[in-house]
Amino acid sequence: MGLFKRAATVVESRVNKLLDKLEDPNATLDLSYEKMLDGLQEMKRSLADVVTEQKQLEMQIAAIERDMATREEEAKAALKMGREDLAQAALERKHQLADQLVPLQQAHERIGAQAERLKDAERKLQDRIAAFKTQKEVTKATYNASKAEVRVGESMSGIGRQLGGVGDTLQRAQDKAEQMQARAAAMESLAEEGILEDPLDKRDAVEKELDQIKRQSAVQEDLERLKREMSESK
Repeated sequence: MGLFKRAATVVESRVNKLLDKLEDPNATLDLSYEKMLDGLQEMKRSLADVVTEQKQLEMQIAAIERDMATREEEAKAALKMGREDLAQAALERKHQLADQLVPLQQAHERIGAQAERLKDAERKLQDRIAAFKTQKEVTKATYNASKAEVRVGESMSGIGRQLGGVGDTLQRAQDKAEQMQARAAAMESLAEEGILEDPLDKRDAVEKELDQIKRQSAVQEDLERLKREMSESK
């Protein structure tokens, strides 16, 4: 009998050490949930930054479009005064502004696409957090109920608390491993994409000259159009 008693004492000692090392599953689940919420807030801040850049580009585009309209009105006014040279200069400025508008519009489209991807990722993360919260509460309720049932069983059977809780301890360890896997799946990182790049002018001298000719031709066509419109309105 002495041998069996010593063996039981060794087992009980090892169970006590295992219990000391294990974290409280309820606290661990709550901590994981809080970290997921922190991740969601970080994603919201990133989305806010992207939307801010999008709005700034929209303001710049609107300002250039207003300036282009102003230049055309100036060209009309100059023609009324018989200053075709001033009208041509105003239209030249209008087309210079049009060249500035193209890269801004392209950047706005890229940022818009990125904003939509972040919004979609945010919705998916919110769904994962909601699902994790439900699973967390179910797991905690199940664990607490099982723990209470074990305590009642220990009291009724006379088994020692630590020794009788070996099966419960192993179950807690398994639950902890499963919830950590859920946390890892929910906290996938989003690779940030670079979206704003200044366009580099790689044209050679011939290409620049051809572009200048095209612009002058467009200016001349605008000038003739304005003359026809003003002539027809008389």
